[in-house]
Amino acid sequence: MALVVAPEFPMTNWFAAFDQQLRSAADFFADRPVVADLAATLEEGGPEALLIVLDGLEARNLRLVGVEGVDAALLAGTRWERLPKALHGRDLALEARSDPSPPPEAAPSPPSLLIDRPVRSGQSIVFEDGDVTIVGPVSSGAEVMAGGSIHVYGSLRGRAIAGLKTGAAARIFCRKLEAELVGVGQLYRTAEHWGAALHGRPVQVLCDRGALRLSPFD
Repeated sequence: MALVVAPEFPMTNWFAAFDQQLRSAADFFADRPVVADLAATLEEGGPEALLIVLDGLEARNLRLVGVEGVDAALLAGTRWERLPKALHGRDLALEARSDPSPPPEAAPSPPSLLIDRPVRSGQSIVFEDGDVTIVGPVSSGAEVMAGGSIHVYGSLRGRAIAGLKTGAAARIFCRKLEAELVGVGQLYRTAEHWGAALHGRPVQVLCDRGALRLSPFD
């Protein structure tokens, strides 16, 4: 699983919060591939900010394997031009082995995508291969679609549809339900159909005997 980080301005504040996260969960990032989403960095700080951010991430011993949100030409001639671009949350290719013998087989891990930033209005996160975990809120007007389950560690607004691949076995979990629509597999419900009693509460959404059920767990 590739972790996605998306630095934002003010950069000093972002790195301070990120350093605190590293101190509290150092093993979470240890030796894991990291993709840097630099769209916000480029928009707010310009091309000159890209190298500063990448150097800052490297200084924290992150294993950078790719970047998103920038044109390859902006990193041409720098030591970062080797990084793959436009990965879109897909599985990353392993480096070629000089040894012609096949590597030992290992049990495959279920694919998943971690979004370490808020999902803003108008954004669409689509990951058909497995679960999506979002550390932050999902804004109104945003959409999250996952092949497996969806986990939102924040407010869930907008639309969330799980089970594109796994169907009724998937679930949606959120800390605060404020969504416009939720769906699992072929089943969908809109906000007016689950009532005010669930609004703003931690909720799981699951398929139960052919019906979509929303259940609070606070």
